[in-house]
Amino acid sequence: MAYDSNNVFACILRGEIPCDKVYEDQEVLAFRDITPAAPVHVLVIPKGEYSSFDDFASKADPETVAHFFLKLRNIAADLGVVEGGYRLLTNHGPDASQSVPHFHVHLLAGRPLGGLLPGDAHPR
Repeated sequence: MAYDSNNVFACILRGEIPCDKVYEDQEVLAFRDITPAAPVHVLVIPKGEYSSFDDFASKADPETVAHFFLKLRNIAADLGVVEGGYRLLTNHGPDASQSVPHFHVHLLAGRPLGGLLPGDAHPR
């Protein structure tokens, strides 16, 4: 999947579309999802042009990858969801229903989230 520099997250990064910012540094931006699937639903994105997790993991240097995931954990702590638990979700490609071609992680929390997939009654 090629990177589309006009995707919604690229527009947010350029300031063309506003967001409800939760965290920002030189490499990472986190903001609340406009259609939350849980009481806490934050999107965490790298500022680099990576179309998916696969693209990010294969092209970003190890320090950038480590920084991203450490900040993701810190964001969860800042949101106060570590003790109760949270889910991290990212999609890669059409079979996973990736809708925005910019790598992003959904951080979901604030209620019991159930199974991994719709209809999956057994949390893992």
